[in-house]
Amino acid sequence: MTTADLDRYATDVVLKDGLTVHIRPVRPEDNDRMLEMWKRFSPETIRMRFFAPRTMDAEQMRFFSNVDYRDRFALVAETGGRIVGVSRFDRLGDKLDAAEFAVVVEDAEQGRGIGTALLRGLVEPAADLGITGFEGDVLRENSRMLRMMRDAGFAPAFRDFGSVLHTSFASTPTEQFLATGDEQGRLAAVAALTALFKPKSIAVVGASRDPKTIGGLVFDNLLTGGFQGPVFPVNPSASYVQSVAAYNTVADCPTVPEMVLVCVPAGHVTGVVEQAARLGTKAAVIISAGFNEAGRRGAAREQQLMEMVRAHGIRIVGPNCMGVLNASPRVRMNGTFSQVFPPPGRVAFSSQSGALGLAILAAAQRLGLGLSTFASIGNKADISGNDLLQYWEDDEDTDVILLYLESFGNPRKFGRLARRIGRSKPIVAVKSGRTTAGERAASSHTGALAAGDVAVAALFRQAGVIRTDTLEELFNVATVLANQPVPAGKGVAILTNGGGPGILAADACESNGLTVPELQPETIDALAEFLPAEAGIRNPVDMIASASAESYGRAMRVLAADPDVHALLVIFIPPIVTRAEDVALEMAAARGDIGADTPVLSVFMSEQGVPAELTQARIPSFRFPEGAAEALGKVARYGEWRNSDLGNVVEVRDADEAAARAIVDEVLADSVREGWLDARQTDRLLRAFGITTAPSRVVSTPEEAAAAQEEIGAAVAVKSAAPIHKTELGGVRLGLGRPSQVAEAVRGIADELRQAGRGDLVAAGFLVQEMVGDGIEMVVGVTHDPIFGPILVAGMGGTLVELLKDVAVRIHPLTDVDVDDMLTSLRGYPLLTGYRGSDPVDVEAFKALLFRLSAMVEAVPEISELDLNPVFVRRRGVAAVDARVKLARQQRPPRR
Repeated sequence: MTTADLDRYATDVVLKDGLTVHIRPVRPEDNDRMLEMWKRFSPETIRMRFFAPRTMDAEQMRFFSNVDYRDRFALVAETGGRIVGVSRFDRLGDKLDAAEFAVVVEDAEQGRGIGTALLRGLVEPAADLGITGFEGDVLRENSRMLRMMRDAGFAPAFRDFGSVLHTSFASTPTEQFLATGDEQGRLAAVAALTALFKPKSIAVVGASRDPKTIGGLVFDNLLTGGFQGPVFPVNPSASYVQSVAAYNTVADCPTVPEMVLVCVPAGHVTGVVEQAARLGTKAAVIISAGFNEAGRRGAAREQQLMEMVRAHGIRIVGPNCMGVLNASPRVRMNGTFSQVFPPPGRVAFSSQSGALGLAILAAAQRLGLGLSTFASIGNKADISGNDLLQYWEDDEDTDVILLYLESFGNPRKFGRLARRIGRSKPIVAVKSGRTTAGERAASSHTGALAAGDVAVAALFRQAGVIRTDTLEELFNVATVLANQPVPAGKGVAILTNGGGPGILAADACESNGLTVPELQPETIDALAEFLPAEAGIRNPVDMIASASAESYGRAMRVLAADPDVHALLVIFIPPIVTRAEDVALEMAAARGDIGADTPVLSVFMSEQGVPAELTQARIPSFRFPEGAAEALGKVARYGEWRNSDLGNVVEVRDADEAAARAIVDEVLADSVREGWLDARQTDRLLRAFGITTAPSRVVSTPEEAAAAQEEIGAAVAVKSAAPIHKTELGGVRLGLGRPSQVAEAVRGIADELRQAGRGDLVAAGFLVQEMVGDGIEMVVGVTHDPIFGPILVAGMGGTLVELLKDVAVRIHPLTDVDVDDMLTSLRGYPLLTGYRGSDPVDVEAFKALLFRLSAMVEAVPEISELDLNPVFVRRRGVAAVDARVKLARQQRPPRR
């Protein structure tokens, strides 16, 4: 393996105590440090590892530090500049797909989860080297090792040999393995972020006597905000900072601060954080700029910082951030340079932008939106949005999570976390960078259809994330979620004292996926009892301008009792005869009588603003109906997702993965980085996963083509066998029923390719394929995004696919629910089920094809692009008639 290949296996793992350990492949130069680790082993640790006392010298240690990374592989764990643990596997001679494993951790570091992390770290390199199972012998009394295997998410089987147990288990990742990793990550994130959001003590390094500087503002905010713990100003140039005794260094503070806020020039940051880490500080918030965002020198500075952070295990937020905040009365920590301290509440917020963070806090205060915690994560060098999600999942002060995102570190992990957390706590996100600027060029239909912002939209949809286009929309949605229940359905009753706003509200509701249902007869009769004859008592209910405050309250109670009504939208335009405050009081009283599962939103179209009575009753109010309908529509769609089945990944058990891997080895041999499959290889790959193609032959000459048609015995199509879009170069002839026609077609296509300057494609040969004339044309494909991984596309196919763009996009892996959702979301879906008297086609066979394609992507991650267009979905079965596949050596997204 090359150095770049080995670097893929290096990662930082957060342990159960919230600190980190760096895990990477062993190197020969580690020999001396591994021998030092050996000297720190107790006799008991040596006995548990080797079953007997033994010694170790430098020459013997080379067996463990020198591996070939093919049949022998090892990882080391580093912290505080020391190697503290090792895991390894050695391929078994008689079982090339199995290996013997071993793990050892020095005594002082045992019990922190390092061994579990080392064992889990072996899974990825083992899979890349074709190893699917681990075996090993364990002393029966070695309870730590026995527990470690289960803690790592494996399902070991044991054979009893008295004092020794022989264990074996599959080393391939399973749902249990992933779930175990997520749970360990959640516990570790909670431990790490508790030191950031609820520190027992804080040091502000760079605290200034001038409250207008960043260091002065941060220190002043902590003092004036009422932080419930000691705050130590660190400034070697001052004896006192804002009337508080200052300290020269972090080491001079009376106690070791649990967290440090760093506001010093970039060149001093690494030294400050290293000193704090050595003292035992658990976390640092680096507000200082001048790192990755500042060009090549800044990037090098950030790399140096992170090498130190990894060595010592401390966790950091930033650099280049505006800080962290906890508004809970129990903490009262404003560790930012914003002078706005929003009211306490149940909403958590993460922002990648410091500048926007200032505006966000100001907006939250202006809207009265209470926050639990806030984090500006800046460059995300260490703690990321995924870490924050795991902390907020169990945070007793948080009910709603808001995110401003500019990029993703690990979108697949984000998807898993959001899908789980969103079942109990809604996640609302604004993602910048929605335009097509910066899209990579795509050479396939699938690449073009899945480019740009499409992958983000697919991820959010699958994970149940409520996406908003603007910060204003985000705050609107957050205000609804923070104050009202999620509706049980989409039916909205509109109550108004003006016909025009009611009509606008109805249109806006329908445009946002809501319904304005007909009211039940009993509801209409109840309204007629107290509303004037001139009132409109359908839906919207227009009580006309003379409506009293009492009528508002009574009508709200009646409408909420209608079984088809799931939410109320109440509009008030102040007339001369009715006071807004009186209407607000009646609405607040009615809100208390209405069921807890029915949200109430209001629109007060008044220059005097929203009455305080509505705010006290936690009834969100909007200036215009459109904003209310948009927010309610997004919340209702979230409720629909939350109540739906998440689905399951369908397992394909009859795939020939060995045949598929053989094609990969054939195409990417001799260090080839990427390549398109020829027609024969494409057909072999698809058939390895049971994907049906029309009968075909690859030929080189007109004579061979004529013979192929006779062998197929039916009308055929002739096309270039090269991996190109056939119709774009005129490389297709259809409906050829005689051998002479087929031979002439080959000559004609060859001439056209030469005239187009593509004579090189003639050498690829020609595909003679049985005509498939019946069925609905669909497109199926895969593109590999460097950040999101495999993206799958399905939709209405044919030559106009990119023009019509009637497709659905999802992130791999697909569940059965994802596949159903993909198909039913298509505008052309009625064509599959029988439209205007046409026969329905085999939708289940098309779903099966998508499941098989998802399984292929899992087994062959080298698939960079894949197009099946068209795929004919017939009355019975499916047939792919044109396929293009490109392979590329794996490019794994960063792990964070």
